Amino acid sequence: MMLPAKRNNWLNDFMITPFDAFFDIPTGTTGKTAPGLMRTDIKETDDAFKLAIDLPGVKKEDLSVEIQDGYLEVSAESKSESEDAAADGSYLRKERFAGKFSRKFYVGEDIDDDAITASLEDGTLKVNVPKRSEPEPETKKTIVIS
Repeated sequence: MMLPAKRNNWLNDFMITPFDAFFDIPTGTTGKTAPGLMRTDIKETDDAFKLAIDLPGVKKEDLSVEIQDGYLEVSAESKSESEDAAADGSYLRKERFAGKFSRKFYVGEDIDDDAITASLEDGTLKVNVPKRSEPEPETKKTIVIS
């Protein structure tokens, strides 16, 4: 069974949003939760886990997908445009996130590391994690995003 990785600040997250505390909501560089980032759908079939992760505005070169010790980690960076407050005015409110964020999923031992594929299309990262019948020793691998 594939599960989001647990974090140490579960009680804090529960107090913020009870529903989201049960899932691994990504954190930014500040360590605070960023509930609008990396919303994920996980589907299990007989032969694979299929993830669809929302990453609007993130470019392929700013993404990383790695597998190590049974954990699939998706890392991304969202860059903001430079501000010129004097010429264009100043912001009253900024709600769009800029920075690094990541999310881990425990996929277990019975997956085929070499057959994992990932693609980015229309702001959605799709990751296919095939299952296998015989577990093998795991090493850290970087998955190429197409």
